[in-house]
Amino acid sequence: MECQVEELRQQLEKQTLINQELQNHNNDLERRLQKTEKLLQELQSHYHDLEFPDQRISNEGGLVVRKSRAAVMAPEPIPEDQQEIMKTKVEKTVSETSLIVKAIQKNDFLSRLDDEQITMMVELLVAINFKPGNDVIKEGTEGDSMYIVAAGELLVSQADRNLRTLTCGDVFGELAILYNCKRTATVKAKTVVRLWFMERQMYRTIMTNKSKKKREQLMGFLKTSQTLKALNDSQLSKIIDSMEEVKYQNNDVIVREGAEGNTFYIILKGEVKVTKKLNGQEKQIRKMGKGEHFGELALIREILRTATCTAVGPVTCFSIDKEVFEETIPIEHLELHDDISSKVLEEPDAPEKTSPSSYLRLKDLIPVLYQEGRYQGEPVTLGVGGFGRVELVTTLHHGKYFAMKRVSKKHIVAKRQEEHVLFEKRILKAIKSDFIVRLHAAFKDTRYIYMIMEFCVGGEIWTKLKEVGRFDEPIAVFCTACVVEAYAYLHKKGIMYRDLKPENLMLDAKGYVKLVDFGFAKELVHGDRTYSFCGTPEYMAPEIIQNQGHDFAADFWSLGILVYELLVGSPPFSSSEPAKIYPKILDGVLKFPPYMGEGAKSLISKLCRPRPGQRLGNTKNGIKDVRHHRWFSSMNWHKLRVGQVEAPTIRLIRKGPCYINFDRFPFDQALADEEFSGWDKNL
Repeated sequence: MECQVEELRQQLEKQTLINQELQNHNNDLERRLQKTEKLLQELQSHYHDLEFPDQRISNEGGLVVRKSRAAVMAPEPIPEDQQEIMKTKVEKTVSETSLIVKAIQKNDFLSRLDDEQITMMVELLVAINFKPGNDVIKEGTEGDSMYIVAAGELLVSQADRNLRTLTCGDVFGELAILYNCKRTATVKAKTVVRLWFMERQMYRTIMTNKSKKKREQLMGFLKTSQTLKALNDSQLSKIIDSMEEVKYQNNDVIVREGAEGNTFYIILKGEVKVTKKLNGQEKQIRKMGKGEHFGELALIREILRTATCTAVGPVTCFSIDKEVFEETIPIEHLELHDDISSKVLEEPDAPEKTSPSSYLRLKDLIPVLYQEGRYQGEPVTLGVGGFGRVELVTTLHHGKYFAMKRVSKKHIVAKRQEEHVLFEKRILKAIKSDFIVRLHAAFKDTRYIYMIMEFCVGGEIWTKLKEVGRFDEPIAVFCTACVVEAYAYLHKKGIMYRDLKPENLMLDAKGYVKLVDFGFAKELVHGDRTYSFCGTPEYMAPEIIQNQGHDFAADFWSLGILVYELLVGSPPFSSSEPAKIYPKILDGVLKFPPYMGEGAKSLISKLCRPRPGQRLGNTKNGIKDVRHHRWFSSMNWHKLRVGQVEAPTIRLIRKGPCYINFDRFPFDQALADEEFSGWDKNL
C-alpha cells in the first residue's frame, strides 16, 4: 500500500513539473505574441498613409492619440479662369487613361469622385520623369501635389527606415491636393520613373467649378417645376442641399406603375423611358432626357405612380424623398399645380377592366382539390387560425388562383371582433403595396365573411423556417427588409400592424415576402396611444403587457423578435406556458447564440430596447435608421421596392402542385351557425 502511495506521489510531482514547464512555455508564447502584435501595430501605423500627420502616432506605436492642436488650414484663392486651366489638357493614350482610371478607382480617397470628375483629372494630369536616386517627396517639406506611378519603382522611407516600394498604378501624396500639409515620408526613385501629377490649385479649381456649374444647372432645372416655381433661390438651394445623386443601369426601373409615389427626380444624365399599361400591354408614352423631372406631385400628395419610368442606358438622377422634403420646405410655399409630366406619371386612373374585383363572384369560386396523399380529393386548406380558415379556390373561366379567407360571423360577434373585421376589409381594399397581400374582393352570406385574397404560391415563412431549422443571414436580411418596406408603407398611413410573426409572412412566386392577416391592425394618429391588449405572446412589446399604452414602437419591438427567430429558429422569449413568457419579456434579457453575427445582435438589441422612445425606428429619423443599420448594408432598398433584387428565398420554394409549399389540413365539413344581427351590412 505504501509503495502505491509513494508511486502516486512521484507521479503527481512529475505532473506538477510538467504543468509548470507548460505554464512557463505559455507565458513565453504570450510575451512573444504581445511583442509581435505591438510590432504589427507599429508597422500598420507607418503604412496607414504617407500623409498621416506624425503628431498623431503615439510613442508606443499603438493607439493613435493626438497630443497637439490640429493643423490650421488657411483658405487659398481659387483661379476663376476655367478656360486657362483647360489649356493645360494633356493628350493620353488608351492604355495611359486605363492605368490612371484604375489607380483612381482603387484609392480610398479618389474613388469617391464621380465619373465627370475622374474624366477631368485624367485630362489634366501632367507627366514628369525622375532619375534613380532623385527625391520626389522629401520628409518634412510642404506638399502641394499628388502622384500616380506610370512606370518604374520608388522607395518610401520614414526617419531613414524603409517602409515599402511603389510600382506602376500606385497613388501617393493625395492629401496634398486637399490642403497644405507637411510630408511625413520620403519617396525616392529606385529606377527611372515616370509619374502623372496634379497640383492642389488645379485639383481644387476643377472640383469647385464643377460643383458651381452643377448647382447652377440644378437651380435652373428646379425653376422649371410648376410646383416649385413660387420658391425663392434660398429655398431652392435648401432643396438642392437635401437631394441625393442616384445612378441606374440600363433597364433599371426608377418608378413602377401602381407603386406609391414619394420621390421627386431630376435627370442629370442619360435617358428615361416612360411606359404605361394599356389593355394589358406595356406601351411607351415618351422619353425624357437631361434636365427633365418627374414625381414632383409625390412631394405633396399621397398618390400612386400611373406609369413606369425605366433607364435607357446609364442614367444619373438627383432625387429627394417626401420625408426629407417636408423637413426642408413648408408646404404652404408650394403651388399645387398639375403639369403634363406629373399627370402622366401620377394621377390615379380608373381601375383596369381586367382587375379580379371586376369579375369575381362568390358563386363562381370553386375549391382546388388535393391531387394526391391522404387528403386526395378533398378541398385544399392553406391555413387555419383562431377566426377561420383559408382555402385555395379558382374560377372556371379565368384560371387564376385565390386564397379565400372564410370567417364565421357568429364567432366574430361572440368575440366582439366586428369592428376589427370591417377595418381589416377597409384597409386591405385601400392598400397598394408589393409587400402586403392584396384583397381582390369581399363577400358575405348568412354564415360567413369571405375575403378573396392574392394567392402567394411560395407558402408561409413559418413553414420554411420549420423545414430548415433557421435561415442563413442573407435570407433573414431579405425577409426582414420586405417587412421593413411593408411597415414603412403602413406607418406612413397611420396603421399599426401589431401581429408580426413568421406565420403572417407569405412568399410570392418571385420569393418576395408579403404581410398577411390584418386582424389586429389599428389606425392611430402619430403621437397618440392605444391601450388594447393584443398580439402573439412571444412578440408582444413590454408596454402592451404592462398596459402603459402603445403606438408604432410596438411594431419595431416585434421586428427585432422576428429577426431573432429567423436567425435562430425560435423567438428569444418563449415557453410552453404563455404566463411564463411575459416575465421574460419584461426582464428583457436577450441571449444570443455564438453563431449570430455582430450586426444582427446590434439590430435586435436596438429594436428590442425596453423604452419605446429609444427603439430603432421610433427615434427622430424614423424607419430610415432601420434601413441604414449595418445589418442591411448589402440591401439596395430602391431595387427592392421596384422588385429588382434577386430573392435568396427563391431556393426555399418547392416545385410541384400549386399547394406544395403549404402544410396540409383536413377539410372541415361542419357549417357555422347563421347570424342575422346585420353588423356587416356595410361590408
